Amino acid sequence: MLYSPKSDWFGNIKGDVLAGIVVALALIPEAIAFSVIAGVDPKVGLYASFAIAVMIAFVGGRAGMISAATAATALLMVTLVKDNGLQYLLAATVLAGVLQIIAGYLNLHKFMSFVSKSVMTGFLNALAILIFMAQLPELTNVTWQVYALVAFGLAIIYLFPYVPFVGKILPSPLVNIITITLVAFYFGNESMGIRTISDMGELPDTLPLFLWPDVPFNFETLKIIMPYSISIAIVGLLESLMTANVVDELTDTESDKKRECKGQGIANIGSGLIGGMAGCAMIGQSIINIKSGGRGRLSTVVAGVFLLILVVFLSDLLKIVPMAALVAVMIMVSIGTFSWASVKELKTNPKSSSIVMIATVIVVVWTHNLAYGVFTGILIGSLFLAQRLSQFMFVRSEYDEDSDTRTYHVVGQVFFNSSEKFISYFDFKEAVDKIIINVKRSHFYDITSVAALDKVVIKLRREGADVKIIGLNKASETMMDKFAIHEDPDAIEKFMSGH
Repeated sequence: MLYSPKSDWFGNIKGDVLAGIVVALALIPEAIAFSVIAGVDPKVGLYASFAIAVMIAFVGGRAGMISAATAATALLMVTLVKDNGLQYLLAATVLAGVLQIIAGYLNLHKFMSFVSKSVMTGFLNALAILIFMAQLPELTNVTWQVYALVAFGLAIIYLFPYVPFVGKILPSPLVNIITITLVAFYFGNESMGIRTISDMGELPDTLPLFLWPDVPFNFETLKIIMPYSISIAIVGLLESLMTANVVDELTDTESDKKRECKGQGIANIGSGLIGGMAGCAMIGQSIINIKSGGRGRLSTVVAGVFLLILVVFLSDLLKIVPMAALVAVMIMVSIGTFSWASVKELKTNPKSSSIVMIATVIVVVWTHNLAYGVFTGILIGSLFLAQRLSQFMFVRSEYDEDSDTRTYHVVGQVFFNSSEKFISYFDFKEAVDKIIINVKRSHFYDITSVAALDKVVIKLRREGADVKIIGLNKASETMMDKFAIHEDPDAIEKFMSGH
């Protein structure tokens, strides 16, 4: 069922507020890290996370889903920033938002139906691996106290829910952050060699201001930013729609994918106009939100607003939060995101499904680009599907001596991958007076299949047989009317000259 407007905002106030605080704390180091990836000042990522999170709460199609600056979009900006600077990045962000709104009106979200369960599982597993790998810099060349704090944090996250009374009231990730911060502060962060949020980069000390990208409004600018904007728009929508599907399953609810496309576009336009970079939905942060009790749009607003309050007004307090506490949260997300059942199912699932899942994981982890992995999974899955469909296509023949008639009964799907097999069933050397090709139980999908039927009919007629096609369904008949040549003498002559 879809959320009602009331439950979207006020159906889970306590859970949404507490979850939003946890998400805000986890967003800060990631926003700074993504800014570094893109080659811009940390405030660009922080302002973007604030703007996108708050705006998407009002205009997005999925309550409880977190959108902000992300690594997937940051990776696409590196060259643009390096070659042209921040202002062109802001312009590209605004244009990407416009393209996403257009995609929403064109119903491009429906292409998500091409994403199979195997691709989705591979996407989640790869993301879990990437989330864990992103924590490794905080776990290498560090003191033993850092490992102890991370282990302590994980213990709090997984055991606190079992504490009587309070275990069900407070989200364990938030308890972990507060507890680890107090412990590290008491014993001294510097003396134990513990990195804090302050070590990630300088935090902004002013509220964001509206500003129009300072770039020339001409075709040359459009030529520079358009390729980046298209890439950002596609990757952003792909990750957002897949994240929406995951949250749909976690909460057993439905979301409005068309509205989500438009909402992501509006949020990115807003981000670009206050000096922020482009972003999209974040599956890791969305899972943190859900696992911490967040369900409604209020949690997303709280995450964005609290993030801004922390970095602008409470930066002194925020700076002492150990990275170890946030690493523990992200490891929890990694463990929760990975589909452990998929490892066991490798032996029982069809080999094609397992190959699609593994290929998706490998490409995503290798390239650090979720879009590449998903496209690879879809492509390999499509090839396997085409192969399976072609295997189920066959032609059965029968001969009537009284009328000297050979009837070929075509069964299954005839398309680019089964066309050669279709042709191979016909005996072009047999001398019969009449041939009937019964296609009542088949379907011709593309011009390759039409060309195959043309080839069969023309070659059989060349041997002197009277060939008749019966049983064409309406869609196949439309294809024949448009592209078939076996009834066109001029086209047949041209075909014969080429063979």
